[in-house]
Amino acid sequence: MKYKGYLIDLDGTIYLGKEPIPAGKRFVEALQKKELPFLFVTNNTTRSPETVAQRLADEFAIHVAPATIYTASLATIDFMKDHGRGNKVFVIGEAGLIDLILAAGFEWDDQNPDYVVVGLDNDVTYEKFVLATLAIQKGATFIGTNPDKNIPTERGLLPGAGSLIAMVETATQTPPIFIGKPEAIIMDKAVAHLGLPKEEVIMVGDNYETDICSGIRNGIDSLLVLSGFTPKSAVPRLPEPPTYVIDSLDEWDFDQ
Repeated sequence: MKYKGYLIDLDGTIYLGKEPIPAGKRFVEALQKKELPFLFVTNNTTRSPETVAQRLADEFAIHVAPATIYTASLATIDFMKDHGRGNKVFVIGEAGLIDLILAAGFEWDDQNPDYVVVGLDNDVTYEKFVLATLAIQKGATFIGTNPDKNIPTERGLLPGAGSLIAMVETATQTPPIFIGKPEAIIMDKAVAHLGLPKEEVIMVGDNYETDICSGIRNGIDSLLVLSGFTPKSAVPRLPEPPTYVIDSLDEWDFDQ
């Protein structure tokens, strides 16, 4: 068995918005049956790992422990703790990001924060952008949770965190430090959580720009499943091919 650990995307891979992807459920159950370690690595910062696990159980009948879910929120916290600049923070984001950051010991400061963190926020306002912009102009470290320009849903491709981050970048003329896929920050932490060498791990996802490039850029094999963001028509034109491409997770051979 070539791969002893799996890093797996959620939205577009295991489910699509509110719609189940049946092959995704079967894929997770196969991993559990084979007792292969896996970690869901998601750029979604709107929900805590506990909430994600509960949603997987309630909406998709997929039963996993919160410890198997590593979000860009957790990776952002790990980065700020490692960075050690200070503990004052202003965040554009939702409860899955803000609550975790505050619970980790950071203090809210919308005037003179050490960090400005921008993630997806369904209730974002112009004033939040103003506060973020002014703080970054004063010297706060600008962190973008993830570069996703869009979110695949049953309605279509909606604006993602990357779209909000781009507005702040334009207003401040300051590039952010990106945390989420495809950056090394989240991938190195995720591999460390699995406790395996990169050569024995594979990254599984539907989005070439984030999931697959997170493998390519960080020395991890990748499996592109054509169930979400990246269409089959785009595969021949990809700048660097994934290690594997399949139409459905049902096609994956765990023993290859």
